[in-house]
Amino acid sequence: MSIRAVQVVTTDGPESLVINEIPEPTPGPDEVLVDVHAVGISFPDLLLSRGQYQLRPEPPFTLGVDFAGTVVADGHGFTAGQRVCGVLSHGGAAERATAHHSVVFPLPEGLSFEEGAALPMNYLTAHFALAVRGQLKAGESVLIHGAAGGVGTATIQMAKAYGARAIAVVSTDEKAEIARLAGADDVVRVETFKDEVKALTEGKGVDVILDVVGGDIFTDSLRSLAPQGRLLVVGFAAGQGIPEVKVNRLLLNNIDVRGVGWGDYAMKRPGYMTEQWAEITPFLENGAIKPPIGKVYAMEDFGQALIDMDQRKTLGKSVVTLR
Repeated sequence: MSIRAVQVVTTDGPESLVINEIPEPTPGPDEVLVDVHAVGISFPDLLLSRGQYQLRPEPPFTLGVDFAGTVVADGHGFTAGQRVCGVLSHGGAAERATAHHSVVFPLPEGLSFEEGAALPMNYLTAHFALAVRGQLKAGESVLIHGAAGGVGTATIQMAKAYGARAIAVVSTDEKAEIARLAGADDVVRVETFKDEVKALTEGKGVDVILDVVGGDIFTDSLRSLAPQGRLLVVGFAAGQGIPEVKVNRLLLNNIDVRGVGWGDYAMKRPGYMTEQWAEITPFLENGAIKPPIGKVYAMEDFGQALIDMDQRKTLGKSVVTLR
């Protein structure tokens, strides 16, 4: 039996993706076979399509990091027909996919397949960033750059779930609305965020900053930290080069710059994602976490979804439906 899959045949970018018929995958002894209903759009997909990711599979290969669907057969604590979501390095954008049981998670009732496909990478990244690397405490404040995107909205909700104040940084009115819908306490504009943060915190600054953007805003972010504040470096979506830190700034205010490399950390620790999922499940069940879904695309439009993300048109998490 063959299935359809969104594949990279040549690393010429999202414009060159094709839908191929490929053999149905056979699960290994530690794997779960899933009928995929929806797959999330993520930055690694874009880089993989251009051959720019640290992982470089040999074409042709299937894209798809976050996925959601139903389990095909009993095993590894899952039952046939059970609703699940999961995360892969790639390979989820196919009508059927296999994944190691440690990266497949029960999808709570009340969450759709589209919401399930918006969860794993962004929310587990946000959990790792805030709880582990940021050591966030209730009552602290978190400033979130790129707040209307997938990681941004996840971080807003995760910060709120931990009892922190979430301050969203956005560039447009439309993105401000998305950040508010995600639960942000305050919304500021990227052009004036340093002054606005100073006013909002009565000159103290924020305790934690999550930065998925990088570029020119980096120095103003450092200046916006409270004493003993932590700046969490998640990515460089601005594409303006990797900013440099003048370490005397760290010394003067006792502030930290911390890297957040969730994927590599989690992949090297089998079972870690399962522990994370157990920690965030209460937030999923009580509604503290509910991913804002942006645009929903057809399978044939996977490439366009990546182009829209690359052009920073994305609001919330973009999702592709496969069935």
